Amino acid sequence: MNVLVLGAGIIGTTSAYFLAKQGYKVTVVDRQDSVAMETSHANAGQLSYAFSSPWASPSLPLSLLKWNLNGTSPLVVNPKLSLNTIKFMYRTYKNCNSNSYEINKSRMLRIANYSQKNLIDLESELDIYYEQRKQGSLQLFWSPKELEKAKQDMVILKKFNIQYEVLDADGCVDAEPGLQYIKNKIYGGLRFINDFTGNCYLFSSELYKKCLEMGVKFEFNTHIESISIANNKVSAVKTDRGELTADSYSVSLGSYSPRVLSDIGIDIPVYPVKGYSITLPVLSDLDAPQSTIMDDKNKIGITRLGDFIRVAGIAHLTDYNSNLREKALHSLKEGLDNLFPHAAKETDDVKFWTGFRPSTPDSTPIIGATPYSNLYLNTGHGTLGWTMSLGSGKLLANIVAGNETEISLEGIAMSRYKYSNKTNLNYG
Repeated sequence: MNVLVLGAGIIGTTSAYFLAKQGYKVTVVDRQDSVAMETSHANAGQLSYAFSSPWASPSLPLSLLKWNLNGTSPLVVNPKLSLNTIKFMYRTYKNCNSNSYEINKSRMLRIANYSQKNLIDLESELDIYYEQRKQGSLQLFWSPKELEKAKQDMVILKKFNIQYEVLDADGCVDAEPGLQYIKNKIYGGLRFINDFTGNCYLFSSELYKKCLEMGVKFEFNTHIESISIANNKVSAVKTDRGELTADSYSVSLGSYSPRVLSDIGIDIPVYPVKGYSITLPVLSDLDAPQSTIMDDKNKIGITRLGDFIRVAGIAHLTDYNSNLREKALHSLKEGLDNLFPHAAKETDDVKFWTGFRPSTPDSTPIIGATPYSNLYLNTGHGTLGWTMSLGSGKLLANIVAGNETEISLEGIAMSRYKYSNKTNLNYG
């Protein structure tokens, strides 16, 4: 059986790998000239298995108000609101309650933990280097109130047997010595012992080589124009280089998935939340982060990648506007300086990047069947595509093959959104 995978980011590449392991003949098509050239290219580098949390939380509406009052909001909304943005904001708001938060976080953790297991298994099979560090991650708290808020998360973490430890300020400095200069500002932290870090682009490139060895074909520099339907099935994918056909099809186009799917009656709520990152060289090893630090209050992540530091964050709701925002550069630099004032070299050669995180209102990806019997989805991973990639790819491969999956599919398919199916078909 032939499978055509649309998209060669980290999700499309891992999907191709696991489909090839199932014995399928796989072709991957992408508009870029290599794998992981868009959202996967310069992400935060965090494999945040334990820190998989929905954006939509009970505290988000009040936080938004506070952020806008002090003028330092990590969430920026284009004043010219599009209908698409309004829909996304409203649907996200509907998830800002305790019950939805617990459900959504549990679903995310289910996929994230499964992904970690598959990464460990893959590393035992393949000699793969991606600047990986397995030194845990640290979520910082600036006040007792933040620690109290995190207790709801701890209850859910225990359900999934996730190892963590609550640290005071001294414990945070022991874990990350570079925080010594701001120790008096830190209230404490939550350390996730088994979280990893790594360079997503390097990983994708290494897995791409393995895919080639397994016979996977990649059609780069190919723009997808539309999906053709015949007899309630996908018959072909039209590109600027002609039609591509297969027995089954999988859409892993990230934020661009809705554009391709809407013409065939599938309306998934995946929104392009624009994020930014900067990458700077390390000045002093001991003064730099050793792994990953999450400042949840200011919504930034700081990660050590070899001899470099990557700072990522900000959520910009501006549809598909890909312009680099100078204020974002300054905000990320300030975020790094506030935590690690002596970590990075002063240089004008800062790598400044932006990409679209394919976000759903409940922060859970969309994996599985569609109303068309030979069309599948693997998209909508938000800020956690790298974290969830191995689990999502293997789930997708098992679903296509009709195999029993190793984890529950409850709440993961597009069928959870009743408004998404605008066809007259039942789910395949």
